[in-house]
Amino acid sequence: MVVFAKCAKELRSLFERVGWNGIWILFKFDGGLLIHKQRTSQYSVLAHQVLRCSDVCSGFISAYPITPVYAGEMQCRFLGTKVEAWREDGTPVLDEIAELVVTAPMPSMPVTFWNDPDGERYRQAYFAAFPGVWRHGDWITLTSRGTAIVHGRSDSTINRHGVRLGSADIYTVVEQIPEIADCLVIGAELDGGSYWMPLFVTLADGAVLDAGLTDRIKAAIRSGCSARHVPDEIIEAPAIPHTLTGKRLEVPVKRLLQGFPLDRAVNPGVVDRPDVLAHFVALGAQRREGEPR
Repeated sequence: MVVFAKCAKELRSLFERVGWNGIWILFKFDGGLLIHKQRTSQYSVLAHQVLRCSDVCSGFISAYPITPVYAGEMQCRFLGTKVEAWREDGTPVLDEIAELVVTAPMPSMPVTFWNDPDGERYRQAYFAAFPGVWRHGDWITLTSRGTAIVHGRSDSTINRHGVRLGSADIYTVVEQIPEIADCLVIGAELDGGSYWMPLFVTLADGAVLDAGLTDRIKAAIRSGCSARHVPDEIIEAPAIPHTLTGKRLEVPVKRLLQGFPLDRAVNPGVVDRPDVLAHFVALGAQRREGEPR
């Protein structure tokens, strides 16, 4: 059986029904970790995790059936994809968090945008940070043994007191809690120099975000990530907005909470739940009214 999984909760439910023996390959199509601090060597299952990208109609990081699977790491870079990790000054690095870049043309890449005759929008989208080098907008660690760890979007970086945190690491932990249906975390610079890192959650049927569940979420993040990853607040939301391709809208939500007008923060036409955006607009206004000036 080939299994396409979204998160660890789905996998647990599947294993309860069919067991490991009927599963050959597990597919997961994003940077969040499929195997998180778990021992899997006793199972003959290929954990095939892909960092895909609709922009290039393919992906960057994939699995390889004859190399080891390390807990919390993706196996290798795609054939024909020159993925590197670069510091802000353009220095390639291993074994540290840096920008995911592509330093040579891939078999499939966009070459222009519609209605962009001089190519300015295209260059700003991908090549503004490093001229001539594709900057994808993800934090990645390429290890010295050839594996990769994707930490989340660099353009929605949580920079808490000078420490960069990956949102994907938090999602990996929180998605395993049965009471949580979906979640979104952002880090927002607010007026007066303050920094706010809330975690928004939607709940499974029958669940209640009480003190007990809040404490369990924080404890899980502290154990699975670090104390620095624990959010300032955990807030129940009516829904978590995504793009039409399923990506969480971290940057638009951050902008709405900071006070950007809705029409500048996001195009509602590309949101799966545009009705929920007003909730974050109102929450941002409420939060800013209570901030010290």
